Amino acid sequence: MSGEVQGVFFRDSCRRRALDSGLAGWVRNNSDGTVEALFEGDGDAVEALVGWCRSGPSEAQVTDVEVFDEVQSGLEGFEVR
Repeated sequence: MSGEVQGVFFRDSCRRRALDSGLAGWVRNNSDGTVEALFEGDGDAVEALVGWCRSGPSEAQVTDVEVFDEVQSGLEGFEVR
């Protein structure tokens, strides 16, 4: 995700939503100011969380979300990196 996505509780909000949705994976800040995440689990839950990422928490100003489909690797839990 790009835009104003760091310093606005994006990662923690994403983590809470992922856990509430039963998803596994991670979310992290990148040095270029973007946020990167990987979600695994039910396809509808993943789609819903990706949809949330398009706006993020109220303080965020998301300008772009790139989505890539990958083979699930069997992650457990969800962490902020």
